[in-house]
Amino acid sequence: MKNISIYHVEPEDVAEVLPYVLDFRRKLFPMLDPNQIPKDLKAFEDLYLQSTAGAFLQARTADGVLIGVIGMLHYDYRFPHLDIDAKNTVEVARLFVDPKYRRTGLGTELFQSLLTVAKEKQIERLYLHTHPFLDGAYEFWLRQGFQLMEYRDESGFLTIHMELMVDELEMVAVVDEIVVRTASIPL
Repeated sequence: MKNISIYHVEPEDVAEVLPYVLDFRRKLFPMLDPNQIPKDLKAFEDLYLQSTAGAFLQARTADGVLIGVIGMLHYDYRFPHLDIDAKNTVEVARLFVDPKYRRTGLGTELFQSLLTVAKEKQIERLYLHTHPFLDGAYEFWLRQGFQLMEYRDESGFLTIHMELMVDELEMVAVVDEIVVRTASIPL
């Protein structure tokens, strides 16, 4: 994307990024108590910036305006009904894109940047959950390579649990590259 930079959130960015995330959360989930801050956001620096499995990325315009974020943190196994084994698993969380930049590819760019970080950290599985009332979210994650694990009610919210095995995604990319190369061979 032209004139947009994606990079890691650093401690000096937290004072701007955290309120941005909380504001987005309040808008997307108006049914939740805005005074109850989720555990991951209370421990933002520990879980996203200092943890070996964590990362939080930001997208900014050329003039420094924050227009999107995405994070990953070590999966905490809080959904015991899911079949998630001991692979090195992180949860993808907090993908928020400014409404003016939606459907421009920014969400995909943010996720691809996070995927690069996950590969560098030797993450094996990406887990996430989303909800049907978040318009287009399920389809977006399918396009990124995630697969449905389970769809169920979680504390009064219909929840879609999804996963992506990083090594399987790489195999698909290699197969796609071989197909492209084969298709371009002149006969």
